Amino acid sequence: MHLLIAAAGSGKRMGGNRNKLLLEVAGRPVLSWTLEAIKSAKSIKWIGIVGQPCDKELIISITKQFSMMIHWIDGGDTRQQSVQRGLAGLPPEAEFVLIHDGARCLVEPELLDKCSELVKEGIAVISATPVTDTIKKVSNDGFILDTPNRSELWAAQTPQAFCVSELKKGHEQALLNNWKVTDDASLFEKLGWPVKVVESLPSNIKVTTPFDLVIAEALISKRAEC
Repeated sequence: MHLLIAAAGSGKRMGGNRNKLLLEVAGRPVLSWTLEAIKSAKSIKWIGIVGQPCDKELIISITKQFSMMIHWIDGGDTRQQSVQRGLAGLPPEAEFVLIHDGARCLVEPELLDKCSELVKEGIAVISATPVTDTIKKVSNDGFILDTPNRSELWAAQTPQAFCVSELKKGHEQALLNNWKVTDDASLFEKLGWPVKVVESLPSNIKVTTPFDLVIAEALISKRAEC
């Protein structure tokens, strides 16, 4: 299975001026923990990291700690552009691909393997967790418009897995129609193509804010005790 790691973020919401994947949590860069999980997944045979050229040297230095063959791909200005470039950087024989946010450093290897198994059956999949909070739709001036049924709401995560040829077609349509999306499953939705949800653990958080670093460190420490 081929896997692309989205690693081209700027880390603005972290409040710093560097890529959040290079920040340390529990003594190691965030990206190092992500690669540790991927290394333990039985299905992953090829890894591409899509990042900004300014981070290339530091990211490659992190990858040298692992015995896996990891390929570098220059990313774009947005996540959508970066995934497009990542798809273009896949080897010709790649039939299926997993897309994973590098900031989800606590992903379970078993989840990666489950998504790999399903996509090989011809099913596009995303990992997600059921929403536990009551969600409010709010107007621009701060007033509640609606309360969606919580039982129908899931928080989308990664990994997400697709047939390479179909995902490429989705990105081609996005360019033609000027679609702006924040994840790849949204392209399938716009095209009316089915996507299956695979439930992930609540621990599969995305490290985005300083508070997330605290949570990630606590979870890593807890795992080390087990």
